[in-house]
Amino acid sequence: MPTAGRATLAQFLIEERRRAPEATGDFDSLVTDIALACKAIARRVAHGALQGELGSAGSHNVHGEEQTPLDIASNEIFLRATEWGGHLAGMASEELELPYPIPSHLPRGKYLLVFDPLDGSSNLDVNMSVGSIFSVLRARTPGAHAKLDDFLQPGTAQVCAGYAVYGPSTMLVLTIGRGTHAFTLDPSLSEWVLSHANLRVGPSAREFAINASNTRFWEPAVKRYVDECLAGVSGPRGFDFNMRWIASLVAETHRILMRGGVFLYPRDSKNHTRHGRLRLLYEANPIAFLIEQAGGMASTGYSRTMDVLPTGLHQRIGFIFGSSEEVLRIEQYHRETPGM
Repeated sequence: MPTAGRATLAQFLIEERRRAPEATGDFDSLVTDIALACKAIARRVAHGALQGELGSAGSHNVHGEEQTPLDIASNEIFLRATEWGGHLAGMASEELELPYPIPSHLPRGKYLLVFDPLDGSSNLDVNMSVGSIFSVLRARTPGAHAKLDDFLQPGTAQVCAGYAVYGPSTMLVLTIGRGTHAFTLDPSLSEWVLSHANLRVGPSAREFAINASNTRFWEPAVKRYVDECLAGVSGPRGFDFNMRWIASLVAETHRILMRGGVFLYPRDSKNHTRHGRLRLLYEANPIAFLIEQAGGMASTGYSRTMDVLPTGLHQRIGFIFGSSEEVLRIEQYHRETPGM
């Protein structure tokens, strides 16, 4: 076989569909469309400097964040690749204030798609890994135009979640609720090939990721946890930790899925109008689904992330995930030393 006996993404989806004889194939087609969007974005990212797409686009998204040309291009790629197939009732993107309606001349389906088209785009100018994050939900009224409230479903309602990471190799990491699996893009075949089946996050860790520049804004529980890690072998934990920070959620997640660890972007006192930095629907929930399916945990610092009932399309939340023993310890510290 041209893939050395490894399953392609299409073969993987077919095998999974055989477990559900009632399935129509719509879901497989939707995932294939998403995967095509990720291929197209990978190509644009790889040629960014040559096509003049680095730097600022001179515009801001709905959150007031400066956009790059590739933010805008990636959003368009996701919309164009997935709107036409008849599988979606609507979409929501980090780059758009309101849900994107499927054009009236196109058929509508039974799923909703939420996505961050290019996570970590501030890293593009220094040639570091970036990615795309996506989540699939069931439409409340299949075949009808989705309303904003239709997207406000907890993470437990996700049908599928995943991300693509655009790094030294391009990889697509996916869960449909039966494990977390990674596919590497074979550029010679333009095929996603299963390279890491059933990824697992070990229960313990010796590595943590946090933005230490926010130390003065942390809650007491988070400061206690980080101080203990930094104390190393002479501290209460009894061993040394390494600290990492890439400023790309996709890259941080990928590292944890591949070798363990814990990631913290907790709520803090820096901005009292926000309950965190990361967006619940299209960042925290899909990553939480992937991590839980790999045996890890994902939490707000107080409770399970995927149990949170969304109240807004762009709702922000504190987010901590990774090795279960570390996440449980942080939750325990929050109970023992309540903060703001």
